[in-house]
Amino acid sequence: MESDPERHTLSSLGKVGKSSGEIGDDQEPLINGSHGIPENYSVAAAVLPFLFPALGGLLYGYDIGGTSCATISIESATLSGVSWYDLSSVQIGLITSGSLYGALIGSVVAFNIADFLGRRRELILASVLYFVGALVTALAPDLAVMVVGRFVFGVGIGLSMHAAPMYIAETAPSQIRGQLISLKEFFIVLGMVAGYGIGSLLVDTVGGWRYIYGASTPLAVVMGIGMWWLPSSPRWLLLRAIQGKGNMQELKDNAIYCLRRLRGPVIGDSAPEQVNEVLTELAYVGEEKPVLFSEIFRGKCSKALIIGAGVVLLQQITGQPSVLYYAASILQSAGFSAASDATRVSILLGLLKLIMTGVAVLVVDRVGRRPLLLGGVSGMFVSLFLLGSYYLFLDDVPAAAVVGLLLYVGCYQVSFGPIGWLLISEIFPLRLRGRGLSIAVLVNFGANALVTFAFSPLVDLLGSGILFYGFGVITVAALVFIFFIVPETKGLTLEEIEAKCL
Repeated sequence: MESDPERHTLSSLGKVGKSSGEIGDDQEPLINGSHGIPENYSVAAAVLPFLFPALGGLLYGYDIGGTSCATISIESATLSGVSWYDLSSVQIGLITSGSLYGALIGSVVAFNIADFLGRRRELILASVLYFVGALVTALAPDLAVMVVGRFVFGVGIGLSMHAAPMYIAETAPSQIRGQLISLKEFFIVLGMVAGYGIGSLLVDTVGGWRYIYGASTPLAVVMGIGMWWLPSSPRWLLLRAIQGKGNMQELKDNAIYCLRRLRGPVIGDSAPEQVNEVLTELAYVGEEKPVLFSEIFRGKCSKALIIGAGVVLLQQITGQPSVLYYAASILQSAGFSAASDATRVSILLGLLKLIMTGVAVLVVDRVGRRPLLLGGVSGMFVSLFLLGSYYLFLDDVPAAAVVGLLLYVGCYQVSFGPIGWLLISEIFPLRLRGRGLSIAVLVNFGANALVTFAFSPLVDLLGSGILFYGFGVITVAALVFIFFIVPETKGLTLEEIEAKCL
């Protein structure tokens, strides 16, 4: 079992309905007095099992950044290189949101195939869809084929954003699990900055949109080859073993082999003991029981679903797309000449996102998930109040809007940005993790689509100031939800989270 060498006993966690999910002072062993086997790992050995799945996040971020520039290129009469450049707003919407709709379908597909395929093969499939989708988009002879390519790429996003957090969570040493999963968010933001940067270089080239989309194919190949080389998740193998979906001894031996590859030589002879302990804990928490669809909405998984889906829903409906929509005009009103160029503004904010996500990565396993969420979302509330006040009362004080904008971006990236993906990857019970996480990812992309669709009508109906105040009210609800519902998972193995938090 993955256990923290700094901690030989476990402590009680606050239950839902009590303030704080922090680890208490009264210590107790998790299972029948067992204190767990100290987990040794090599940082070098932990890099590749993180890196190749994280490339899926990098490609997702690149698609966001690159598409903002590709749509400029394809609408140009002189630079698009096609005769069908005169596109309507609906057609442009199909290009920009085609991958989002694909991601929604990918999340639904993941619900049905994730536990059968396993995390590794799901990521291999995602890399193939990334490659095919990017290639079809880049070589598209007309709009219809281009939209098909965007949709295929989006299905890859849905599978990748479902499987990558699970694979990283199940293979990472518990001491650095939070850092590695949060670092995946860093890769998403890095991909966005790369997309904006490469897009800005190619946007003035004839047919530049083709090169922008085609540039992602080499990364998809690297991701696919890397995932083919990496071993399967030992926990997924042990889950199949304990549920009777294969020969117990063969699956157990395979899990030991995979664990040794993931940890490196430093694990020594403790791999069989760790595998045996994981099997013991899986039996203790009832993982051998058959999975029923209705069980997702009952017992432990229903609690995990409330936590996971609640966090990613609040992640999307607290105004992030709306705040970024106003970034260029806010900076321009404050006198920044770069604000006249939307791409340069996006790069500027992307760099700020990178820095703040880096801060979260560095402290998440020391500070914990809850403090980052509570502190970051509190800062988002202050920033939304400043932005709402600027559009209602303080239009002659642009500094208030600039401070609100930068504060919002920074606070989001140390809280909801990385911690949302981290929590959904570790909160679900193992035998329901694939299906539970697919629902959480579906909620994430669905809420994203809804907010994007509703934003302009809401601005027309309410005005920008009232809308930002409305997002501020939602952040207050988010703080209440986090304070009373979300547990602290810092320092716990995945089996301990299931036994103590659910």
